[in-house]
Amino acid sequence: METIQVEQVIAKDGEVLLTGLPFKKGQSVRIVVSRQPATVSLRTGLTVGQLRRSGLIGLWQDRDDIVDSSAYARELREQVQQRGDIHP
Repeated sequence: METIQVEQVIAKDGEVLLTGLPFKKGQSVRIVVSRQPATVSLRTGLTVGQLRRSGLIGLWQDRDDIVDSSAYARELREQVQQRGDIHP
């Protein structure tokens, strides 16, 4: 079974509009709708207020084992990229 995953923000109560699907008239499809967790997507970016409230700023400030947080963050990113977990 071919699976297509579409994510949308509901624009009108009780309605979802799906267009551009690769199916033809007369084909049978199953539609499953689930609510996404209420989180802010980092791909769309955060406002300054959201970033301040997120708890990310100062996250490592009391860690004695991290001397240079920028270098530590860079090292973590490099490790993830080497595993191939980052998708552009």
